[in-house]
Amino acid sequence: MNREQLFEQIRKKRSFLCIGLDTDMLKIPSFLKATSDPVFSFNKEIIDATADLCVAYKPNLAFYESLGAAGWISLEKTVSYIREKYPEQFIIADAKRGDIGNTSNLYARAFFDHMDFDAVTVAPYMGEDSVKPFMTYLDKWVILLALTSNKGAADFQYLKNQETGDQLFETVLKTSQNWGTTDNMMYVVGATKAEKLEEIRELVPNHFLLVPGVGAQGGSLEEVARFGMNDQCGLLVNSSRAIIYASDGEDFAQRAREEALNVQVDMEELLLEAELL
Repeated sequence: MNREQLFEQIRKKRSFLCIGLDTDMLKIPSFLKATSDPVFSFNKEIIDATADLCVAYKPNLAFYESLGAAGWISLEKTVSYIREKYPEQFIIADAKRGDIGNTSNLYARAFFDHMDFDAVTVAPYMGEDSVKPFMTYLDKWVILLALTSNKGAADFQYLKNQETGDQLFETVLKTSQNWGTTDNMMYVVGATKAEKLEEIRELVPNHFLLVPGVGAQGGSLEEVARFGMNDQCGLLVNSSRAIIYASDGEDFAQRAREEALNVQVDMEELLLEAELL
């Protein structure tokens, strides 16, 4: 999916919601555990209930890798199901990969050729040659970790370069713009760092930003939109637990839809305020 197609979906669905498929066997409704593939069964119900309200799904691979081979099968079935039934959806592999060029090339092959994701999250710590292999695919995206919302972000991301005065996350944003374009590279910026979005937008005014942390983590959607939205929206705001675990009963899919609808309604209002609809 290219940039224009993604923006078209945002306008069509009046939403920039990304739903995180962080499917935990310990949290899904107990009655699903009797099915042959509980993780896929859960995902399928969530997807069917919410596909018209969001523009992206983001499986976090840790939840699937933790189940071994069975988890990978569930993941592949999930991606294939979205591709077949909801081909307009943007699918992100939240994998946080990043290694030497040859290894990154194989990661890219796995996520883009084998499983047909639209995007993969990548850690930039090892530099350009660890990121470039992901950028050789047409209409596929790298989503670089820039400023995360976890407590440990302060350990490195705010360290200041004494010569330039830039904090490390600012160096990542400035340097990486030489690696890709606004058509194949996004950045992860945590919603709990919304006050930094205005500063980040000065450095990367036209790139899409993947913003986790709205919902269970307490980030403010309104602040994210105020500081982060650009003339093509430029935001994919992720919510995972607040939507997919709204209920652990037989009504889990309907409750997930209700929570997603609440977010979509708020997003529609913000898009209207920004005169993007």
